Amino acid sequence: MSELQTLIRSIRQEAEREPFPLDSPIYQQASKDALEPILFGGNLGSQLCFFGRDLGADEVRQGQPLIGAAGRLVRKGFFEAWQGRTPKGQDDLQTVCQRILLTNTVPYKPPENKAYSVKVKERFRPFVEQLLVFHWQGKQIITLGTEAFKWFAPYGAKGQLDEFFRGGDRYESSLDVLIKANTGAGKSSQKIVKLMPLPHPSPLNKRYYGQFPQMLQRRLAEIAF
Repeated sequence: MSELQTLIRSIRQEAEREPFPLDSPIYQQASKDALEPILFGGNLGSQLCFFGRDLGADEVRQGQPLIGAAGRLVRKGFFEAWQGRTPKGQDDLQTVCQRILLTNTVPYKPPENKAYSVKVKERFRPFVEQLLVFHWQGKQIITLGTEAFKWFAPYGAKGQLDEFFRGGDRYESSLDVLIKANTGAGKSSQKIVKLMPLPHPSPLNKRYYGQFPQMLQRRLAEIAF
């Protein structure tokens, strides 16, 4: 069994250890095992990660993060920056997985699309840390929305991320943080990653939804991918 398979199995074991909120009807409708984590999509060798809050119904059905309405907006913007043209369909949008990593704070879908509690996020934090430190080779992370950005608060100085996020230029600036990770086998490592926050690209985010494509293009213009 590979180290990545061991990580995914460990997530499932944690999910089985104690119940937590799951959108069981969505998993049932999709004929998917609700306890099987959807940890990431894309290329672990990529330089750039898009980091979201948690899964939606489309993500459960298709078995990968950021493939619903908000995710398609992200994929479309990346494709345009990468290929210099508008994607023609779903096949084009799927090709972006060759060049990016897609993941979330928790590899499960919460009921009614409500954010997971701090307790649930902390349960699964060690596994996401392992993904980012041991398995992903990149160091640039575009966070999508407040919840995704503030997940990284433990890796900065006390209050640092809150102070950064209060800044009026938070969607143009970046912040380096140090992520530390440990495995159950006692292996430990750490690495510095650059956080580049953006608002969540949900159609419900009326303040930023219309601006998101341009904001994303400005971010991508700063990055080698």
